[in-house]
Amino acid sequence: MPRAAVPLTDPQIRTLEPRATRYSIADGNGLVLEVMSTGSKIWRFRYSLNGARQPLVTIGDYRKISLRVARARAQKYADMVADGQSPVAAARQDRGAEKRVETLRDGAELYLASGLNGKSDDYRRTNRRVLEKDVLPVLGGKPVGEVTADDVAAICTRISERGSPKMALHTRNVIKRLYEHLNERQLVSGNPAQAVPARFIATSESRTRVLSAQEIGVTMRAIYASNIRRPLKLALHLLVLTMVRKSELIEARWSEFDLASAVWNVPAARGRADGQLAVHLSRQAVAMLAELREGRASRTYVFPTVRGFDRPIAHSTLNQAVKALGLEVEHFVLHDFRRTASTHLRGIGEAAGQVTRGQADDGRMEAGGTEVGAQHAIDPREAAQRWADFVEMQIGTLGIN
Repeated sequence: MPRAAVPLTDPQIRTLEPRATRYSIADGNGLVLEVMSTGSKIWRFRYSLNGARQPLVTIGDYRKISLRVARARAQKYADMVADGQSPVAAARQDRGAEKRVETLRDGAELYLASGLNGKSDDYRRTNRRVLEKDVLPVLGGKPVGEVTADDVAAICTRISERGSPKMALHTRNVIKRLYEHLNERQLVSGNPAQAVPARFIATSESRTRVLSAQEIGVTMRAIYASNIRRPLKLALHLLVLTMVRKSELIEARWSEFDLASAVWNVPAARGRADGQLAVHLSRQAVAMLAELREGRASRTYVFPTVRGFDRPIAHSTLNQAVKALGLEVEHFVLHDFRRTASTHLRGIGEAAGQVTRGQADDGRMEAGGTEVGAQHAIDPREAAQRWADFVEMQIGTLGIN
């Protein structure tokens, strides 16, 4: 009985060296990889029809056809053989549909099609959005081997000048991974993004993104118009109104809330070095929490996971929910809610003489929140309500359900 082939892996394929004469390695199900004396690696399909061994069918160059795609083609041809059909014509048609990788746009399409195997749908969407929004409109038509470090740096500079240095860094990293994939397939040599140091694009202190009043409305309306779960919509809204850290909200316990007094006591044990935080709640925030409490699925957590365990949602859940919206709000991330609220609240507070507390160095101010023992807090309840009313005004008359 013939020995079954051991499935190939991409790392193994990349290490295969040419020999004086070409040789083949089987992957299984008729799929073989032929390594030419020139170093090229070609996928072939081996089969027998009507009891007779047939000439190998060429699937295509490994540089352009991933292991996953080659296996799918081999399965397609095996199914045809099982039905008594020759796969030769189908293979020829499939090869004719392969696109040459000449421009950066060609390379990006190959990367998105075969370079993100095993990645989540959200990760794929994020990479595609980065390339389509900022990279391909500028460099898409340029020969893939002629893109320079200066080209990449120019794109990153434009994004940074829009107030989004961390998105600039993310864009550089996407280009870097794209070229790593093309290098692995020997379609290019070199990586222009590798030559752009990350430290020159963004640092952990460099983000200053603040949403305008109009952008607050656009964002909140998109959240409520989406099909994400109702508790997640309310969580995002509460993140805006309370201005707490994301981790403090998603780990919130019902025992911390006194809705009758409209106060949420966030314990120091949840990571704060500066003591317990008393967050004063607006009427809108109390109404949302009352709704969540009425339909609660956990005795402990305000935002429990739906996986059946008594624990809070994952830290990435709200980020993924926002990314799935496809917002037209440029380069927005969840942490911008706190900086945005802080900035607008200062304006509201100064106008009314209701600033709740001095702003910390990291750019945060709690909406109606005061650290236990803090001095000189001026009417935080009124500040919380003014902020909630301001946000509601930006949302407008659209029903938030």
